[in-house]
Order: sequence, then C-alpha cells, then structure tokens
Amino acid sequence: MEELNELLADIRQEVLVKSGEDAPQEYLESSFTEWVLELLAECNEANGWDLFYYKAEGKKGAPAAKINAWALSGDGATLDLFVTFYDGGKKISNLGQTEIKKLYKQLLGFLQRVREGFYAQSDSTNAVFGVAKRINDAADSLSTVRVFLLTDCLVPNTGAIEEESISGLDVRYVLWDLRKLSQLSVDERGEIELDFKEEAGDSIPCLIGGTSKHYKTYLAFMPGQVLARIYGKYGQRLLERNVRAFLSPTGKINKGLQSTIKEEPERFLAYNNGLCCTAASVEFEQRPDGQLGLVAASDLQIVNGGQTTASIYHAHKGAGGKNRVDVTKVMVQVKLTVLNRQDDLNEMVPLIAKYANSQNKVNAADLAANGTFHRDIEQLSRKIPAPPAAGLQGLSHWFYERARGSYKDERADKGSARDKARKEWEKLYPIERKFTKTDLAKYENAWAGLPHLVCLGAEKNFTKFAERMEAEGEPQVSVDTFKHLIAKAILWRATEKLFDTLELDGFRSNSVAYSISWLAEKSERRIDLDQIWKDQRLTALMCETIKVVCNLAWEHISRQGGNQNEASKKLACWESFRDKDIALPRNWDQDLAKTSFVTANSEEEVLEAAWNRVRGDFLDDSRTIEGLEANTSMQWEKKQRRKSVPSFATKSWTELRKYCRAEGIAFKKIRTLIEMLEIAAQDR
Repeated sequence: MEELNELLADIRQEVLVKSGEDAPQEYLESSFTEWVLELLAECNEANGWDLFYYKAEGKKGAPAAKINAWALSGDGATLDLFVTFYDGGKKISNLGQTEIKKLYKQLLGFLQRVREGFYAQSDSTNAVFGVAKRINDAADSLSTVRVFLLTDCLVPNTGAIEEESISGLDVRYVLWDLRKLSQLSVDERGEIELDFKEEAGDSIPCLIGGTSKHYKTYLAFMPGQVLARIYGKYGQRLLERNVRAFLSPTGKINKGLQSTIKEEPERFLAYNNGLCCTAASVEFEQRPDGQLGLVAASDLQIVNGGQTTASIYHAHKGAGGKNRVDVTKVMVQVKLTVLNRQDDLNEMVPLIAKYANSQNKVNAADLAANGTFHRDIEQLSRKIPAPPAAGLQGLSHWFYERARGSYKDERADKGSARDKARKEWEKLYPIERKFTKTDLAKYENAWAGLPHLVCLGAEKNFTKFAERMEAEGEPQVSVDTFKHLIAKAILWRATEKLFDTLELDGFRSNSVAYSISWLAEKSERRIDLDQIWKDQRLTALMCETIKVVCNLAWEHISRQGGNQNEASKKLACWESFRDKDIALPRNWDQDLAKTSFVTANSEEEVLEAAWNRVRGDFLDDSRTIEGLEANTSMQWEKKQRRKSVPSFATKSWTELRKYCRAEGIAFKKIRTLIEMLEIAAQDR
C-alpha cells in the first residue's frame, strides 16, 4: 500500500505540473490521460493516440457519450477509445461498479453516435466532427475496438462488468487503475509464456544455429495460423522491442505481403524475409521425424518482422470480419536469438533491429531515445546541479528521465519514504524538476520555431523531433547544451503559469508553444538562456512580454476556421501568427543576450561557443591550473599545472587551438579544460 500511496502522490504532482494549480477538471483529466498514455506507449500497450475531450448528455436518438482520447491503427483495423476518471485526491479512493459501468457505457455511447452517423448532424467546424468522420471512414476495415478506462483510483473487483458486444466488431475491455499502473511502472506485467503444443498442437520444427558466450540462435519454421493466433492473443505486447508499428496494408511492401498470402500462400516462405525474434529462455524436444522441436518460449519478442506478423493476422482476421483469407499454407521462417544474459537486452536488441534485413527502412528516429544525445543529457542531469532558486534550499538537479520509470527506480534504491537517505535524495532530485523525453522534444521544437509540431501531441512531436535530429545530425552535447535545455524547460513551464493567470478558456499548450516560438523568432533566439539558468526563473519584464504574446496567440488560434485544435497543427496557421507585428512592453528587449543561442552540431562549434561564454569569467582569476583542479576535483595536463588560469582565459578560440597544437595537447583535452571552468563558474 505504501508503494500505491507514493505513486498516487507522484501522479498528482505530474498532473499539477502539466495542468497548473486550480485547473478545471477537463484540464486535470487531460493531463492525467496524457501521463497514462505516455506510460502505455512506452510499453506498447497503446500507440498513435490523440487527446480528444468530448462529453454529451443523452437525448432522444443519441446516448450519453464521453471520450478523453482515441487512436486508430495504421491499417484501420483496430480502434482504441479512452475514457478517464481522475479523482486527484491525496488519499487512495475506490471506484465502484456503478461508476465503471457508466463510464464504459458513455465511451460506447460515443462509438454508437459515430456508427449511426450522428456526427453528420454536428457543425463541421466542431472538433468531434473530424474525429468521428475519420472513425466512420474506417468502418470497412475496422474489426477490433478496445475500450480503455483510465483512473487514479483502485478498482476492487471487475468480475461483475458485463461486456457489451457490437455487431461486426470484436470489443475488448481494458482497465488501468492505480494498482495496474503501479505494476506497469515497475515492469511487473509478466512475461509472455508461449506453449506451442497448446497453441499449435505440436512443437515448432527448428534448427540450431550459431552460438557464443552471449547468445544462441535457432532457425524455426512457424505456420501462419499459429503466428496469427498468438498475435491475436497478445497483440502489441509481442512487438515491445520492435522499432515500429504496423504501417498499412496499402503500402507498397505490405500490399505485396497481402497479395502473396491470398494468391500464392505456399510461396510465402520463399518470398518473405521472415522474423527476427528474441527470447529469455526456450524448451525443446526431439520430434518423431528426428527434427528438433521448439516446445515453449518465455518473453518472446518480435524485434523485426512486425509488418509480416500483422499482415498475416489481418489477412486471417479479414477486414470488418469479412473476406477472411486461409493462411494454413503460409509458413514463416523465424530467426530466434536466446540471450544468455538479460543485461544484454538493451545493447543487442536495438542492434538486431538496426542490422536485420528489413523490408521497410528503419529510421534512426525509431531508436532515438537510445541515442548518444539523450544518454549524454541523462548523464549531465545527474552530474550538474542547478543554482539555488527562490524557495529551494541548497543545490538540486533537474532529472532527465530518458527511460520511463528511472526516477522511481533510483528513488526506490534509497529506501522507503521514511528513510533519511531517501529524503536527502528527494531534496537533491525533486520530482517537480523531473522531465521526460517528450518534454525535451516539446521544449526544443518550440525554441526551434516549430510550434505546429508541438501541437501534434507528445508522442507525435517526439517522433518529429527525432526525425529532425536524424536529418540534421545529433547535436553535440556539452555542459552548456544541458544548461540551455533546462533554461528552455523553465521558459516553457513559466509560460504555462503565466497563461493560467490570463484566465483564458482552452488551447493552453497550443498557445504556449506558439508564444515561445514567436518570441524565439522575434528575439533572433537571444532570450538569455544563460541568465535563466543562473536565476532559475524569468525576469519580470520577460514575464510581462510573454503574457502579451500568450493572449494574442490564444486569440489567433481561437479565430481559426473549422477545428481550431487541428488548425494549430498546420504550418500555415503558425506562419500567419509568426508574421504578426505584436506591440510589446517598452524596453522588452533590454534583457536579451548579445548573441543568439543556436544549437551547434559539430564538436568544434560546441566547444568554441562554450569557450567564448565561459572564459570571460576568468580573465583576472588568481588561481593556477593546479588550483583549479583542486577546486573542481578534475585533472588536466601535468605540464600546464603551474600556469595561471588567465593565461588561458585571455586566449581567443583560435589562439587556444594553436597553443594546444603546439604543446601537443589533444583536442578532447580542451573539452576537459572547458568543463573545469564551467564547474568552477558555478561557485563564483
């Protein structure tokens, strides 16, 4: 129960950070929904979702309806609908059967309205019109509907829920309450345990392949109907380590898969590259024909081959339950790698996915969170403390949660909530200073002048950010890179709070994104990120400036024709706001920096920018390099220890590079010198 109380407190804090104090219930529900869906997306329990709030009372010909988010799979076969009950209390509450049935009924009421064409009676400019039309347009391909109830309460018993059926659709009920969210956040969902004799009636014939101290590899031949059956049973959980979801049966490659399944199923094995899978453990037997037979596998994951798997399943299932294809003649080859140590999973699985002979190109964006950029930011967040801010005693860190749940895991290592070590750790890493990879993408894309991408939502914006990094190259990470990222985080969060003071209705995150992007463009990206980092807050003048821009950003989005939320996601909407001439407070630009804060991509650019920023603080420093080493607990060059710090600080970048070359000091050693100065600057 202690763990559940901690999770409840964490959720409440997360929601307040996202929605703001005294936010209306709709905002609180949306923030909680987004938090849960990001968690589910990390574990492939939900993908491609959009937040969408709609609530309507029942009336003649139309049932009561409520929905908080929705998602439609790439092939149009699976529809996910989400409804939220957010209590927000400080103590754990139970959610009763009456309320649960009501919420599920409201969610299905929304679906009924869509299927019966009720959306057509609404104004086409209404947000519900666009969502309902897209769902209705997928009616011919739709076969499965998953209805999700998300809540921060406990549900003591779900056995009494009577699931409704809808003609032509396979309806599945899914519940995520506080207990299940707790299990999910610490990865306690349980591994998939496959018994092939149960699933297929017999073991799967296979051959033993290569072996090493790290793994063993087998080549198996799996019947198509077996693959379809287990995918139908476990769905996306089989693809948790696959780098992409099912694309679409209309794509060139997947059209070919569907054609082969229908017209030449016996040739599928020859034409298709098959699957790359991993497993934690396997069990074999000797088959009557003398072959090795795969009897069971635990934690089976399809690392590459999600397109093949989903194509076979959807052909077997049929669109809308119709036009089913016989897949009994389909055979799929499976390269199965069994890792000897689970510690190798994080390293080997992305590489298997990257180097597998894939049929559709795998973008580096699909593996982005494991990239060098994110890992470097994570390391610096543990290493670099932020200056003290008002109301905070001593130094504390901004905690980058690159892998979801890492904050909770590291905190748990310090003991229970009553332990002194735990309390000290929480002071050092306060939860209100935690940020995730989707937060990072939001801060960076807004600063880069891409607010229309931020408006796409957390998951899709992160994908766009990752694609941008793939196209432009991952930026080199320095201490300055990290400090400026945190300054952007402070800028975003402060703008949210300032927006709340305006008491405007709706479009909060959209207006915040537009406002930051407009100011970044207007100031030529000279908003002083260094000063924001040092102060851990914005100046009063900048706050007044932001309020003016926020107000006009909200007006601009509110006046868009049609669905304003969808309009804000369009480049044209952003460009028309970007070009506006806004009357700002007098002398609004007096706090701007002299130079722009732009992202450097090469290491040379990063170090040059860092050197030019930091060296000015040490022009009259009285220490030697040896003294600087003692103060920073770092070491530089032995031969340079007796030289004074100003003898280096007075050199331009070009002069420093020339000196280091003449002295035989390696280029990477310059980074160490700069890091020493950056750390020392915090103590000045």
